[in-house]
Amino acid sequence: MKLFDVYPLFNITPVKAKDVYVYDENNTQYLDLYGGHAVISIGHSHPEYVKSIRGQVGKLGFYSNSVENPLQQKLAKKLTEFSNCEEYNLFLCNSGAEANENALKIASFKTGKRKVIAFINAFHGRTSAAVAVTDNKKIVAPINAQQQVEFIELGDSKAVEKSLQNNDVCAVIVECIQGVGGLNEATTQFYKSLRDLCRAYNAFFIVDEVQSGFGRTGDFFAFQKHGIQPDIVSIAKGMGNGFPIGGILIHAHIEAAYGMLGSTFGGNHLACAASLAVLKVLREENLLENTKDVSAYFFEKAKTIPQLKAIKGRGLMIGLEFNFPIAELRKTLIQKHHIFTGSATNPNLLRILPPLTIQKKHIDVFVEALIHELS
Repeated sequence: MKLFDVYPLFNITPVKAKDVYVYDENNTQYLDLYGGHAVISIGHSHPEYVKSIRGQVGKLGFYSNSVENPLQQKLAKKLTEFSNCEEYNLFLCNSGAEANENALKIASFKTGKRKVIAFINAFHGRTSAAVAVTDNKKIVAPINAQQQVEFIELGDSKAVEKSLQNNDVCAVIVECIQGVGGLNEATTQFYKSLRDLCRAYNAFFIVDEVQSGFGRTGDFFAFQKHGIQPDIVSIAKGMGNGFPIGGILIHAHIEAAYGMLGSTFGGNHLACAASLAVLKVLREENLLENTKDVSAYFFEKAKTIPQLKAIKGRGLMIGLEFNFPIAELRKTLIQKHHIFTGSATNPNLLRILPPLTIQKKHIDVFVEALIHELS
């Protein structure tokens, strides 16, 4: 049996990793400025993370949600303390796509409506409803495209209101910073208008923090910069530092009903242990402050990069936009300079999503590599 050939794999086989570095079978060291799609938040193989998972698996690795799991309650409490989101309840699942799937399902359950407003260049996942609200025709199968979704330009509140006036919209779903779509962010005024419009037209306001959450922007959640209160917040990626876990924060005004949502593996013991370790390290090592500090340094240092058109994003969720496709540059960075970076649907955008433990010296290495290749 062979693997189903769907991934554009580089000819690299990682066998171990430590903090911001990944090592292949030849012990070649790579600087990880992509974090495996923004997943690695507290660095690879952090001792506290390893200790937490090892300790838990030695006691109980898994049991289903048919019984109580005290680690879920502990995670909810710690997440509240760290994020200051006291008005929310937590439902745990396994991934960002599943989180968005459940968020949309709740909105439809509670409003009785079917239509969803999403935004041009959005990415919300690859499962049924999540991919339907993703603006990428390459990954939307015909069965997904049958769902009722309207895509609107990010920032166009008038178009959103016009669509809501039909009174058939159950939810508006938005990334405060579009990740795969190219690090686009609208104004605070726009996000506040979405909040107000959803209230006025009985639609749920869903904010996707799958990539931007858990400190990646320098705030715990990206939406907190804008002073808004979503009905539902979807989370995943950096939440588990590599262990599969996701969830949704559901505002307390939304009542639960037995059997409304469910997940076999969601919030299992190992996943909770992983996420609890992430929160502990984020706090004890002041990684949100480090994110802000290194980000400010990066934005200043980027001014020295030749041929750079723009630098986009916030915190350590950064896009470097050039006037040319970056595919060959990205390949050169990996093969010649041993630096991992990411891409976006914008072919000219190099995406930077490193572990939040990254230091200024690592930024220097990266910028020097770009100067060498682009001068």
